Amino acid sequence: MYSQMNEPQKRLSKDAVKVWIISETIMNIIGFIILGILLYLDYRFSWKEWIGWIIKGLLPIAVLGAVWSWISPFLLYKNWRYDVDEEFLQLKSGVVNETHQLVPMTKIQSVATKQGPLLRKYGLFSVSIETMGSSHTIPALPKEIAIELRNQIAHYAKIKEVES
Repeated sequence: MYSQMNEPQKRLSKDAVKVWIISETIMNIIGFIILGILLYLDYRFSWKEWIGWIIKGLLPIAVLGAVWSWISPFLLYKNWRYDVDEEFLQLKSGVVNETHQLVPMTKIQSVATKQGPLLRKYGLFSVSIETMGSSHTIPALPKEIAIELRNQIAHYAKIKEVES
C-alpha cells in the first residue's frame, strides 16, 4: 500500500552558509548595540537595581546566542535537503529537531522565487511554496536551479490538478 520513499538528496548552495552567517552577524550587532544602549542608560539614569542585573544577565546569554548563530549555519547546511517528483515535494531540515515534510503536489497553490539583498550578492534565490494551510521555503539555491525547480513544481502541481 505504501511505497518506500527515498530520503531527499538535493542540497542547497554552499554560499547559503555565508548568507546565513552575514545575516546572523547583522542581527547580533543590532542586538549588542541595543544591549549596550540599555547598559549605558541604566548607568546614566540609575534605574532600579534589579533592572541593571537583568540587563547584565542578558549579556552572557547574548554572547552564547551569538556563538551559536555562527555555528548553526554549518549544521543547517549539512542537514538541509529537498527533492521533487510528480507526487510530492520533500523537505528535510533541522539541527536539533529534524523535520521531514512531504507536500503533495495536488495541494500546492503557488510557487515563487524570492531574492533579498544578501541572496542577490551571492546570486542565490529562495523558492517559496504555498498551500492552503501552510507555506514552505527552500532557501539559497543558485538562480538556474531555483528557476528550474519553480517551473518543475508549477508543472507537476498543474498536471495533478487537471487529472483529479
